[in-house]
Amino acid sequence: MKITALLVLKCNPISDGSDPVILANATDVNHFGYFQRVTVRQFIVFVGRTVAKRTPPDQRHSVQHEEYKVHSYNRNGLCVVGFMDDHYPVRSAFSVLTQVIDEYQKKHGDSWRSIQADKTDQWPYLNDALTKFQDPAQADKLLKIQRELDETKIILVFFYSIKPLIAFLKEAKSWTV
Repeated sequence: MKITALLVLKCNPISDGSDPVILANATDVNHFGYFQRVTVRQFIVFVGRTVAKRTPPDQRHSVQHEEYKVHSYNRNGLCVVGFMDDHYPVRSAFSVLTQVIDEYQKKHGDSWRSIQADKTDQWPYLNDALTKFQDPAQADKLLKIQRELDETKIILVFFYSIKPLIAFLKEAKSWTV
């Protein structure tokens, strides 16, 4: 399970027809070949703009592209787009997008509405989120609880499967030769 990119974009009204403006961008393209990385980043920006432009306000949207899913969440013109592999849980993906958009609005308020050109400066939170949420359980509390329950179940099954062996060994210890 992998998150390749997270983008925060300002989506203009559909009647405007202009492309969304990139407010923040974080990518992890290290798993691609060195000479592919620039092209992959350009592809991410292109697809991110396209998906953001086609996501209606106050809607969530997912698009499948080969082994990747592109998820987007548009909240009143502020849109977050995430590029995840096909194995990343959808629930966790939208939880990541919601947390990113909440944090962006907390930090920047409505100042993003006046931005007219792509921003190139880094937003440290987005890079941290890209790293932190590689594990879907970090984004989705329910998944984290489920994972802990599964681990507990495995331990209990293991214990109950060796319980007869423990009883046998205790009995064998009391045998006299």
